[in-house]
Formats: sequence, C-alpha cells, structure tokens
Amino acid sequence: MHTQPYQVQGADAELPDRTLRSETLIVLALSLGASGVSALIDFIGSVTRPGALKNQAATLVGSYAPHRPWLDLAWQLFSIATALAPVALVAHLLGRERAGMRAIGFDLTRPRPDLARGAVVAAVVGGTGLAFYLGVRAAGFNLTVVPESLPDVWWKIPVLVLSAVQNAVLEEVIVVGYLLRRLDRLGWTPTAALAASAVLRGSYHLYQGLGGFFGNMAMGVLFVLLYRRWGRVGPLVAAHALIDTVAFVGYAVLAGKVGWLPTA
Repeated sequence: MHTQPYQVQGADAELPDRTLRSETLIVLALSLGASGVSALIDFIGSVTRPGALKNQAATLVGSYAPHRPWLDLAWQLFSIATALAPVALVAHLLGRERAGMRAIGFDLTRPRPDLARGAVVAAVVGGTGLAFYLGVRAAGFNLTVVPESLPDVWWKIPVLVLSAVQNAVLEEVIVVGYLLRRLDRLGWTPTAALAASAVLRGSYHLYQGLGGFFGNMAMGVLFVLLYRRWGRVGPLVAAHALIDTVAFVGYAVLAGKVGWLPTA
C-alpha cells in the first residue's frame, strides 16, 4: 500500500499548519466544498417539496441558452473551463512546493497503466452504481437523475465527453490527491482522511438524494484506498471520466428507447 509520508521542500517547509488549513479551506470553498453546501440546500428543497423524490428530476448537463445553439455552446465551454480553475490553483500550490502535479500522480508518465486500471475500476463501479441507483430510486430515496438534456446539435456528444472529463479531473485532483496530501501533512490519521474525503464526495452529490450521497461516499472510500495503493490519481481520473461518459452518452442514446432507464 502506498503510504509514503508527506514531504515538503523549500518555502512550504516553513509554512505553519494554520496556513495549510486555511489554504485547504479556501480551495474547498472555491470548489467542491461550496458544491456540497449547495447540494445540501438543494436536497432540503427537494424533500420539503410536495411529491415523492423519484418524481422529481436532477439534471446534470443541461442547456444554458435553449434554441440558441451557438450561444449555448459558448456557455457550455465557459462552464467547463471555469470549473477547472480550482485545479489550476492546486497545480500552483503544488508547484510552490517544487512537487507539482506529479506528486499526486496526475501526469502522463504512465498513460497505459492508468487507463487500463481506470477501465477496470469503471466497469466495476459503473455497473454496481447503476444497479444501486435504480434500486434506491425505486425505493423512493433518490430523485430521477437526468444525465443530460442538451438539444440535438452537432456539438452535443463532444460537450458531454468534455463535461465527463472535467468532472473527473476536478473531483479526483481535489477530493483525493490534494485533500489527502494536505490532511496527511496536517497529521490526520489515514482513517480520518479517508472519511473526510468520502463524506465530501457524497456531500456534493446530495442534490440527487440519499442514494447519490451514500453511493458516492462508497465510491469515495474505494477511490481513496486505490489511491493509497497506487499513489496516483491518474487511474481514478480515467475511471471517473469513463463512468460519466458512458452515463451521459448512454442516456443521450437510450433515453425513451428502453423501459428500464428512468426519464424525467
């Protein structure tokens, strides 16, 4: 298992824990920590709204400018690019340590092993996750998840794939690589760091319902364990991107054509 101690070099060796804690909170406040609070508010709105959760919908990738495809495309690309700004911040912070993104295994030094491992993880997690979602939705604990509701235009599939990659990069770099590195540096135990990462991952999926929360928390536990073993977020990014790509594109192709796939 990959349990190499955190190493700091240069200026960061002089930074007190208080500064590192503040830095971590700022990164989360600008990214998935804020998303977790937003998802909680959204969930409260859903459970206090008349009607069962499964009769409500949560859309993941929707249109910003209906009936105006070029403006919609501009907004889609803008949204994807700005969502990655916290990743750029993490790259800057890790570069300040003279470690860089290679320190968390987000680089192109091992593309084939990363992709191969990611494909295996995606196959296991994707199939299990779909079965879990269908079960908890049928039980009334989850909203109907609508992976995409984009218009039928030429850029639909490319935007869905880009959105999947953006989700993967943002989540795995922040919630696994960066957060665990900082918590290790601050002296958290591996178990406490795993719990924090997993609960954070579940929190920003709470807008989907309790199934989204617990399902993604379980995925978070698995991803942390794999990261500890491999020492790289690369396979996790690949797995996450494949899972979301199949979900987005698969829904675009199958929605309304198969009876087992819920639609809004």
